[in-house]
Amino acid sequence: MRQLCVCVSVLLVLATLAVARPKAADFQLNSNPALEQKCKSGPVDLVFIIDSSRSVRPHEFETMRKFMIDIIHTLDVGSNATRVGLVQYSSQVQNEFSLKTHAKLQGMVKGINEIIPLAQGTMTGLAIKYVMNHAFTAAEGDRPKVPNVAVIVTDGRPQDRVAEVAAEARDKGIEIYTVGVARADMTSLRAMASPPFEDHVFLVESFDLIHQFGLQFQDKLCGMDLCLESDHGCEHLCESSPGSFHCLCRPGYTLNKDSKTCTAIDLCAEGKHDCEQSCIPSPGAFTCGCNIGYTLNNDKKTCTS
Repeated sequence: MRQLCVCVSVLLVLATLAVARPKAADFQLNSNPALEQKCKSGPVDLVFIIDSSRSVRPHEFETMRKFMIDIIHTLDVGSNATRVGLVQYSSQVQNEFSLKTHAKLQGMVKGINEIIPLAQGTMTGLAIKYVMNHAFTAAEGDRPKVPNVAVIVTDGRPQDRVAEVAAEARDKGIEIYTVGVARADMTSLRAMASPPFEDHVFLVESFDLIHQFGLQFQDKLCGMDLCLESDHGCEHLCESSPGSFHCLCRPGYTLNKDSKTCTAIDLCAEGKHDCEQSCIPSPGAFTCGCNIGYTLNNDKKTCTS
């Protein structure tokens, strides 16, 4: 159940939104042609961390709302694909929906359209800590061995400490993107983001230009090397493809039915040899041997007493 802050500023924002906010149906379909192509990004656990402080004007928040919907329209969402969670923050943190809440795109869009901004301060560090300790947990739908990605969208300077908590989140394996709009502080954005900064820090002049980040973020997720950025579980070799991967075995081994582990090919057991007396196996190969009292001939197959 949402917490309601009974104060004059919140009531004024709610009154404004009641008039100015578009209907949920307005944002049901992706209207940005550049973002329409689906990205088979592979399984990712993605959490948006959205600044809804009082400095974010109602029409700016609507642009942010549409931006999030545009992003998820490009992703292959689902319980076994990309999961999406959403947290908004101001002076407090409010979980809008967790990674386990919605398995379908329609539910996510509905959840985004139902957000009511908190319209208070800018406690970004508090939001990162919440996401680290709650949003990315098994209880909230986080999956082991699946990349954790957080996208922070903010328009101002944090009113609390962010560097230490962001470093702790990164150390726990959370990849952080920061999107600063208008009045955002670049030093704070860099303090929160994962390296390299040129891939994870974005500063745009206005909310109207936030779609520029959407294009770059889509390219990043679509180009994610899951062999490098996830615990793929391949016993021998991992081969990457756009948004996916598959396991391979070293020469002399065959891939098991689990598509991850490998078993040595025993040519001796399979009878694929022409040794006169004994066959000594090695992965995918063999050598011939002779019984006691016999010597292996130059043909490496027959034996002479």
